[in-house]
Amino acid sequence: MARAKKAGKAVDVTFERTDGAKKRLPTRAEMRGWMQAASFVPFAGSVRFVGPEEGRLLNKTYRGKDYTTNVLTFDYAHSPTAEADIVIATDVIEREAREQKKSFREHLAHMLIHSVLHAQGWDHETDEEAEAMEALETKILSGLGFADPYSDPARGH
Repeated sequence: MARAKKAGKAVDVTFERTDGAKKRLPTRAEMRGWMQAASFVPFAGSVRFVGPEEGRLLNKTYRGKDYTTNVLTFDYAHSPTAEADIVIATDVIEREAREQKKSFREHLAHMLIHSVLHAQGWDHETDEEAEAMEALETKILSGLGFADPYSDPARGH
C-alpha cells in the first residue's frame, strides 16, 4: 500500500452517472478534491454512480455477494499510479447517510476517500488493517472539515 508522507497527488478522473436518481451530486471539482486529499500517489480512473440493479449485479458478479453495496473499488495498479474504477450505488449512500444521521455529501466524501485508499492498496480485512485505514480516513476527512465517521457505532462503511 502507498505509505507516502504527503497526500495531494494528481487525480485524473472521469465521472459518469447512470443511476437515474435526481439526487444532486457535489461538483466534480469538489469530489476530485476529496479524492486528491487521499491520494499519496497519482490516481487515474473513473467514478461511476449506479442504480441498485447494476450495483447488485456488479457485487454479485465480482464479489459473489447478492446485494447492492455502497461502493466497489476495482483496483488495477497501486504504484507508481493508483489505477481504479470506483462504482458508487447512490441509493445505498443516501440510505446509509440517513441511518447514520449525516449528510449525503459527508457520507459520499467518506466513501470516495475510502475507495481511493483501496485503490492504493489499503484494506480492512483484519482488525489491525481496519484500525489503520479508519484512522487515516478520519484524519483525511478532518482535514477537509468533516466529522469523524466512526464516532457513532451506527456509522461506518
